[in-house]
Amino acid sequence: MSPGSVEVGDARRRGDRLGGGRGSPRPRPASGLGAGLAPTCAAPTWLRGCAASLRRRGGCWGARSPAPGMSRLLRVHNVKPECLDAYNSLTEAVLPKLHLDEDYPCSLVGNWNTWYGEQDQAVHLWRFSGGYPALMDCMNKLKSNKEYLEFRKERSQMLLSRRNQMLLEFSFWNEPQPRAGPNIYELRTYKLKPGTMIEWGNNWARAIKYRQENQEAVGGFFSQIGELYVVHHLWAYKDLQSREETRNAAWRKRGWDENVYYTVPLVRHMESRIMIPLKISPLQ
Repeated sequence: MSPGSVEVGDARRRGDRLGGGRGSPRPRPASGLGAGLAPTCAAPTWLRGCAASLRRRGGCWGARSPAPGMSRLLRVHNVKPECLDAYNSLTEAVLPKLHLDEDYPCSLVGNWNTWYGEQDQAVHLWRFSGGYPALMDCMNKLKSNKEYLEFRKERSQMLLSRRNQMLLEFSFWNEPQPRAGPNIYELRTYKLKPGTMIEWGNNWARAIKYRQENQEAVGGFFSQIGELYVVHHLWAYKDLQSREETRNAAWRKRGWDENVYYTVPLVRHMESRIMIPLKISPLQ
């Protein structure tokens, strides 16, 4: 049974504490910006403010603006199985130079190989200081960086496919900071139903407090360019046993089950990756 199905079942079994019995329908507003908000969310002020914010800048409640602050770029590379070691060596030789070069307004947040989930996969998270102008400045400079162009050419022979997403960060999550290891990392990806991002953010803004006792919460992001209505939650654990104990402990806290109950119906698809940091990753 998948973790997602366990969460759904546990939440539904708690239905008598969430406003109805096992067979009771879940109450939802009929339509509009507040459609699907949990009954406990009686906050018309922030709803009005959120709507105004969306009209002004096309953002989402709980998001940090991409400019002039930080923007994030998530890159996922599917590597030929026989090339993974060579890919890692090449990456570890080149990417730190960009990270340390002050002429490039970009820095590494984390670099990983997937351990459980899709195999032979590399995941890179970049930070751009200065939002989209910084991103464009960096991309333009890389076009004339001979070493980087050679790196891309050599790397292309090792890849099966690659994709990326521009991300914004939920303001109620921690700012990802370098941390010492050894740790394993879990990237939980949720593909939401269109129109539900505000509800997701509203619920998680209340629920994140239940998942911070062991400093496991690293960062929370959602896509702005690329596949849309995609949320990424990044967690750190000492090992798989610590992960299990930490996640089980959350269920013993009153309020966590409500977050799961009200957010699971927003999800079209969910995926979990367990990842091992590369040597160059600031998140170890």
